[in-house]
Amino acid sequence: MDRIRLIRHTDKKYSQLAQEHWDSVAKPLRSFGVLETFWNRIAAVQKTEFPDISERAVVVMCADNGVVAEGVTQTDSSVTAVCTEAIACGRSNINALADTFRADVYAVDIGVAADLECDRVISRKIAYGSDNIAVGPAMTVENVYRAVAVGMDMVRDLAEKGVRIIVTGEMGIGNTTPTSALSSVLLGLPPEKVTGKGAGLSSEGLLHKVEVIKRAITVNSPFSDDPAELISKLGSYEIAGMTGLFLGGAVYGVTMVIDGVISAVSAVLASMFAPASVDHMLAGHVSAEPSGRMLLERLGLNAVIDGGLRLGEGTGGILLLPLLDGAAALYNRAHRFDGAGIERYVELI
Repeated sequence: MDRIRLIRHTDKKYSQLAQEHWDSVAKPLRSFGVLETFWNRIAAVQKTEFPDISERAVVVMCADNGVVAEGVTQTDSSVTAVCTEAIACGRSNINALADTFRADVYAVDIGVAADLECDRVISRKIAYGSDNIAVGPAMTVENVYRAVAVGMDMVRDLAEKGVRIIVTGEMGIGNTTPTSALSSVLLGLPPEKVTGKGAGLSSEGLLHKVEVIKRAITVNSPFSDDPAELISKLGSYEIAGMTGLFLGGAVYGVTMVIDGVISAVSAVLASMFAPASVDHMLAGHVSAEPSGRMLLERLGLNAVIDGGLRLGEGTGGILLLPLLDGAAALYNRAHRFDGAGIERYVELI
C-alpha cells in the first residue's frame, strides 16, 4: 500500500487556467454552472488546460455479502453471480448505457460466492463473499488491503490504456446493509437515519434491516478512524475494491465518478486513507438512499443529477458523461469574445 503515500492534491494552477478559458467563451461568466467547475477539476487532474475524456470506462466491483443470511434482501445471493455475468457479457443495464455513452465496461469478480463461467469476467476473487457482519467482522484487515489493491491495479491498467475518466459501479446483493452500517458510523448517526429500503424492502423489512445493522455495530464495535479496520468490521469486498478505485484514480491521474450510495461510502473511506484523493472525484448523482446526500456533503462534493436514482452498477454515475461531453463541446468549440466581436463580461462586485 505504499502507493497511497504518493497521493497529492491536484495542482489548482490548471483549474484556474481552465476557468480563464471558460471566461473567454462568449457567454455570461460562470453561466454553465457546476459543469464548469467539474471541467476545471478534470483539468487539474490531467494537468492541462485542455483535458480529454474521450477514453472512458466503467468498473463494476462484484461480490456477495454474508449478511444476506439475515433476510435483509428480496432476493438471495445467487442473483449476484447472474448479474455479474450479465454485466461482463454485455447484457445488463449498465451496458446499454455504456454503449450509448461510448464507455467500456469491466466486471470484476472480487468476491462473488460462486465460480463464474463468462470468460469476460475479470477474476480477482479474494473470497467467496464477505462474512456475516451481524455475527462478526466482514473480513480480515489483510483481505481489506488485498481488495483495495485490486481496485488500484484496475485503475493503473486502464490508465496505461489511455483511460482518463472512470465511473465506479458495484454489483452485490445485500450491499446496502454494510453501506448503511458504515454510514451510521462515519456520519455519527443512528441506523434509522441512514438506512433505506435498498432494492425494495417492505416497511417491515426495513425495520428488520435496521435491527440487523444495530446488531452488527454492537457486535463489531467499529469505532475507529482507521478505514481498513472499519471495512474489515462492517464492509464488503465490493466496497473495499471501490475504495481502491478512488485511491487508484488519485495515484494514476484519472478522474473518478462516484455513482450511488455504495460508491459514495467507498469514496469517503478512500478520503480517510488519503484526504487528497477527493480532488480526483466527481459526484455523478445524489442517491435516493438516505445517506447518499450526507456522504457527498462529507466529501464536500455536489452532484449535477438529483433524480432519485438507485439502480446501481454505475448507471447513475455514467449519466454524468454526456453532460461532461456537453461541457467539452462548449469549452472547445463555442465562439469566444476575441473572435466574435462581443465585449467581454466582467465580474461585478
